[in-house]
Amino acid sequence: MTGSGRLWMGPSPRRRLGGKNTGPNPTDRRKSGTKRSLLVEANGIPVGLVVDGANRNDMKLTKPTLENIMVEKPEPSSDAPQHMCMDKGYDYPEVRELLEDWGYTIHIPYRGEEVKKRKKIPGYRARHWVVERTHSWLNRFRRLLIRWEKKAENYLAMLHLACAWITFRAAGFFG
Repeated sequence: MTGSGRLWMGPSPRRRLGGKNTGPNPTDRRKSGTKRSLLVEANGIPVGLVVDGANRNDMKLTKPTLENIMVEKPEPSSDAPQHMCMDKGYDYPEVRELLEDWGYTIHIPYRGEEVKKRKKIPGYRARHWVVERTHSWLNRFRRLLIRWEKKAENYLAMLHLACAWITFRAAGFFG
C-alpha cells in the first residue's frame, strides 16, 4: 500500500490496491502482495506465466504455470530431452510426479542436501540465474514493478505485454 491514505473531503473507506490474486506477503509485514510464477526457456525468454497472492506456496503454482505455456512444446526424445531446472522450493513428490507426467527430465536439488555434499559434475553450472534475470527484465517495466492495477486481468495483460516485448527484443525485431 502506498500513500498516506488521507483525504481532503472527510472520512471514507480506504481502498486497497491489488484486488484479486493478492495476499499477505510473509516477508514484508503481511502487506498485500503478488507472486509471479514464471517459466522461461534456456535463454531466458518467457514461456509461461501465472499470477497469484504472495502467500501462495511455489509448489502450488507449478501446474497452473505449466498449463499456461503459450508455445507448443516439442515432444521429448532421447536425442532432445526436455529439462526442467527448479530450486529447492519445488522439492515435493507432487511436483516431481507432475513434471514426469509432462515428460521433463527433472533437475531439482533435494531439501536438506548441503551444497558441499553434492557431487561435483565437471562443466555443470546452476541455471537459476536465467529466471532471476528474466524477473529483472520484467521489473524494468515501471508499470510492473509496483502493482497499481486492482483487477488481476489488467495486471496479467501488462505482464503478457512485457513478456511479448522481451521476446521480440530477443528475436531481434526491435534492433
